[in-house]
Amino acid sequence: MAESVIEFSDQSFDSGVLESDVPVLVDFWAVWCGPCKAIAPIVEEIANDYDGKVKVGKIDVDNNNQVAMKYGIRSIPTLLLFKGGEVVDQVIGNVGKESIESMLNKVL
Repeated sequence: MAESVIEFSDQSFDSGVLESDVPVLVDFWAVWCGPCKAIAPIVEEIANDYDGKVKVGKIDVDNNNQVAMKYGIRSIPTLLLFKGGEVVDQVIGNVGKESIESMLNKVL
């Protein structure tokens, strides 16, 4: 995982995501999920491209099911975009970089 991608947990989610002063893109994923592995390099590219403008992180739904349940994550990968502690957009599935960038550019 790229060093610009933060690993969130149930414990660090509120301080790392909800209290962030910049938008946060959170990738809900699991180790066994093929599409999650496919999208991972795109998420890392986004983290590097938007460094300083958007915080990018991942949360393993198997090890952190409180946050996944709170946000109703039913299929993975799901990317949620948070701004000011609220979900402002989301994409579900193995999407292209353009879809993620278009979602981010709406809030920047």
